[in-house]
Amino acid sequence: MLELHGLCKRYGARRVLDDVSLRVAPGEAVALLGVNGAGKTTLLRALLDLVRLDAGSIRIAGHAHTATAARAALGYLCERFHPPAFATGSEFLRHLLALDGLAFDADRARIEADALELEAAALATPLGTWSKGMAQKLGLIACILAAKPLLVLDEPMSGLDPRARALIKARLRALNEAGTTLLFSSHLLADVDALAARVAVLHQGRLVFDGAPSRLVAEQGVASLEAAFLRVTATR
Repeated sequence: MLELHGLCKRYGARRVLDDVSLRVAPGEAVALLGVNGAGKTTLLRALLDLVRLDAGSIRIAGHAHTATAARAALGYLCERFHPPAFATGSEFLRHLLALDGLAFDADRARIEADALELEAAALATPLGTWSKGMAQKLGLIACILAAKPLLVLDEPMSGLDPRARALIKARLRALNEAGTTLLFSSHLLADVDALAARVAVLHQGRLVFDGAPSRLVAEQGVASLEAAFLRVTATR
C-alpha cells in the first residue's frame, strides 16, 4: 500500500530525513514514533507531496506520490485540524466528499457521529462553535465517509479527553480489522500499544527500529513500550 525508499531531506546543514525506507502492507496498522524534531511530520508532509524531497521515492498504492492518482487511495487527518468556522458540520462533509466525486449520505454521517458520541444535532451548527475534540471527530468522520483504503493520521488523539480518545481508538481499530490500512504518528504510547501491529521509530532523521512493539520491548530488555522507546531514542 505504501513504499518509502531512501528518503532524504535537508534544511540547510540539518538532515531532517536521512535515508529512511519503510513499507506498509495493505491492512497493516503502523505507528510512526519519535521525539519532537525526529522527522515524523516532515515524513508525512513528504508523503502528501507538501515537502520536496532531496532524494528518495514514495509510492502510494503503486503510484508515485507526486501523481494525482496516488490521492485516490489516501485519506489524511492533520494534527491541527481547523475546519472553516462559517460552515456547519454537514456542509463541510458534503463539500469535502463532493471534491472527491462522492455524494453526502446524511444517514451514514449520523451513524458515524453516533459511534464517536458526536451529537447529530451538532452537524447542523457552525464549526466555529465546536470544541477541538468535536472537530477532530468530524475530521475522522470525513475520512471514514470517503472510504479510502489508506488513512494517514498525524497525532489523531492529540488534545482529546480520555473518553474521546477511547472512542476514536475503537473506531480506528474496527476500520483496521475491516481492512483499512493505518499509518499514524503519536506520542501516546498506550494508544500505540492498543492500535499498532508495528512501530517505526525515527530518531534524528533516521529509522532506528521497525517491527512489532513487543520486539522493541524485548530487544531493549525492559518491561514497557515507554521504557523501550526512551532507550532507543537516547541521544546518539
